[in-house]
Amino acid sequence: MKKIISLLLVLIIIMSLSSCAENNPNDNTSVDIVPDISRMQSICELAVIDCYYHNIAKSYEPDVEGHLWWKKDRQFWIEYNAIARYGIDVSKLKISIENDIITVSIPQAKLLDCTIDDPKDFEYIVAEDSAKITAEDEQTAISQAQDELREEASNNTMLIAQAQQRAKDLLKEYIESINELGEKSYKVEFTIIPDDNINQLETDSDEPETE
Repeated sequence: MKKIISLLLVLIIIMSLSSCAENNPNDNTSVDIVPDISRMQSICELAVIDCYYHNIAKSYEPDVEGHLWWKKDRQFWIEYNAIARYGIDVSKLKISIENDIITVSIPQAKLLDCTIDDPKDFEYIVAEDSAKITAEDEQTAISQAQDELREEASNNTMLIAQAQQRAKDLLKEYIESINELGEKSYKVEFTIIPDDNINQLETDSDEPETE
């Protein structure tokens, strides 16, 4: 769904640029259209990837009820849905325009948010011979499930890379639309701002095709 919204945003921007270029059909003079930094930031805000999880969290605690040789374990499972969102921190995005060069310093994509469904929507499965399950036991299991999900989602390097590439691709599409409608042909260069534990900057550039 987010991908569709992102593409629609780019389409709306392109249509608005076309409208500006056609305001004066009798004027054959080309117009120099300058990229709008606020629009580029909006594009990056929508360039996110949502990953849907359907997980089962297990809670097991031995010998919690009974006495001497007769004791019961506490054992139950929680079935839940969750959404992990990947993208970039737009507040750290930096864009500069000098002549026909657009330099975009884009932060490394990461896990932005991880949300588990409302607990009332969970499915609880209790072992047949389990000790009594308390509300505190359920809350502990839910907290543990959240921690485990966040760790799993944070290590999904494939989705992180896809989110990074999506932001770059949508920005390139925006610049290409400007190059097609305006007089000047812009070249976009990216500088990837890494996490604190990465020492080097990764750079790449791409010159959009023009007619």
